[in-house]
Amino acid sequence: PAFGLFIFTIARDPLRIIILIAGAFFWLVSLLLSSLIWFIAVKASDPQDERLQKGLLIFGVMFSVLLQEAFRFLYYKLLRKAIEGLVALSEDGCSPISIQQMAYVAGVGFGLMSGAFSMINLLADALGPGTVGIHGDSQLYFLTSAFMTMVLIFLHTFWGILFFHGCEHRRWWEIAAVVIMHLTVSGLSFCNPLYVGSLVPSYLLMAAAAAWAYLLSGGSAQNLRRFVLCKC
Repeated sequence: PAFGLFIFTIARDPLRIIILIAGAFFWLVSLLLSSLIWFIAVKASDPQDERLQKGLLIFGVMFSVLLQEAFRFLYYKLLRKAIEGLVALSEDGCSPISIQQMAYVAGVGFGLMSGAFSMINLLADALGPGTVGIHGDSQLYFLTSAFMTMVLIFLHTFWGILFFHGCEHRRWWEIAAVVIMHLTVSGLSFCNPLYVGSLVPSYLLMAAAAAWAYLLSGGSAQNLRRFVLCKC
């Protein structure tokens, strides 16, 4: 369902496709840099020290999150300059795409690239060696990983809207909220293989971020309340 965001809302607009691909590229560069730093840290440390290696893994995840949000900010600044250029070139003095639409498309770009890498890692694990659950562990690894991938794609979409809105209106607490939510969801992955401890809070955060992004995008609180209560 998450990849349907591209098909139904972006695929028909060439400008949105360009913004999405650029957003995916920014996320990819942030992952490359964070992976490089983590790789250097691991190689420079004692591989036999399990406590140190676990600490480096936690550091790598947290640093990757902060770097992703830093690149999200850089992408916002780039898109802001792009809007000024589009306005200068247009005949009516209006941009063909609003900052709210850019925020949504950029968020989808971040999410789709994140989801693509999660799927690649999942498929690599599926090739073996070994059998899931052979030692009595949960056999729901692939299913829960798929659900986690979906929630991250949606969260990146909502975070893009919240982050850009915070930058646009200089509400730094909204930016801080995005960073905290991102750190929380990433940190919850360390609860695995207790999948309930990571999936349930992540989906609750996704619902909260979705409602918040809906309201910031001009949605009505009354309509949101009616949706939650399943009223027509």
